[in-house]
Amino acid sequence: MSVLSHVFEKAGLATVGISLVRGQAETVKPPRILNVNFPLGRPLGKPEDSEFQTSVLMTMFDLLPRTDVPVLVDFPETIEEQGSEPSSCPMPPRHNPDLNAAIDEANSLRNAYDRNLEATGGRTMLGRVADVDGVVGLIEKIIEIEGGASIADVGWDSTAAIAASQDIRAYYEEAGLQLADNTGARQLETWFFHQTETGQLIRRARDGMRDRNDDKLATTYLAPMTQG
Repeated sequence: MSVLSHVFEKAGLATVGISLVRGQAETVKPPRILNVNFPLGRPLGKPEDSEFQTSVLMTMFDLLPRTDVPVLVDFPETIEEQGSEPSSCPMPPRHNPDLNAAIDEANSLRNAYDRNLEATGGRTMLGRVADVDGVVGLIEKIIEIEGGASIADVGWDSTAAIAASQDIRAYYEEAGLQLADNTGARQLETWFFHQTETGQLIRRARDGMRDRNDDKLATTYLAPMTQG
């Protein structure tokens, strides 16, 4: 974005943007940039807080008329990283102990996911490679990979594997919004990867892929690098 802004400006288009890494903005010197001291991945700061997010966007757009470029302004509020403290998220009871634990767990979250979908007017990050009814099928493929299958064996390439992991995570985190007591920056992410059966399954599958020298791109991004 910072580099492209120079291209757009030369074409006569005024640009404005948000930076999460001040040093990078200082180096690239985009024409107008708002630096926010928020956790990486949260450029608007607070999930589910439309008032706060709007204030960030309005502060950014207030820079648009500036002609004394380059302009680098710091947003006045800081949000500390909370990734090491997972959300407190009581799980619904599992329905069928005869099923794989991850699949049974995912099934138990469907009502919470549906409630969140209704509460947000149908907005969801799920849908890169499957809809909500396809989540269990994605988890079944992750189970195969944990068991030794390659991503090619289950019909994926690296892009599809990463997207599948992101869909599963979106399903869990959106369900978690209806269950968690604390949903700060990265807390639901940490909850998913460290306290749920499916999140731990994905981490084990990733580790197995690494040991087998399976697809390097998928191995790197199947789970965030912050979730070792």
